[in-house]
Amino acid sequence: MQRTQVRVSRPVGVDVRPARLDDRERVREFLLGLSLATQTQRFFAGMTRPSARVLQTLVARDERRDALLAVTEERVIGHAMAYRDGPRVEIAVVVADEWQNLGIGSRLVRTLLRRHAAAETLTMDVLGGNRRVLDMIHRAWPKATMTVESGSVQVSAELIFAEQGSVGPPLTV
Repeated sequence: MQRTQVRVSRPVGVDVRPARLDDRERVREFLLGLSLATQTQRFFAGMTRPSARVLQTLVARDERRDALLAVTEERVIGHAMAYRDGPRVEIAVVVADEWQNLGIGSRLVRTLLRRHAAAETLTMDVLGGNRRVLDMIHRAWPKATMTVESGSVQVSAELIFAEQGSVGPPLTV
């Protein structure tokens, strides 16, 4: 069965907010609505039935973990998470297929980085074939170190707070 995609011309009415425990079902629906390609680019595997533990991890927030959702009319269209380890923050982002290339991912990254302004180093693990994200990283942080390991690219970029707002074009949503 072929999935029909509806392209959104510009993001209207999109809010970025912290994830809550009661978002688990919305996040599950979001994950199940992602194409296999998008699931693989984010999780390095398909996600046919996200477990309760995975859903709990994706909405968890505490002194080291952070999770944000991009929502429109309470429908999750993007998810971002951060894990803080001292001066380093590791991030991961995924956006619903029909909302990609509209600045939602960049907005999630900018918001995460503002929330973790004290971080000195940004790290990410990106699937080697995810050229779109790797190109975005190269533009945003041209001095980032990229190391290929087992088909994925480990990215490390030194951050200066002023640079943290530079991910993608300014976006008003």
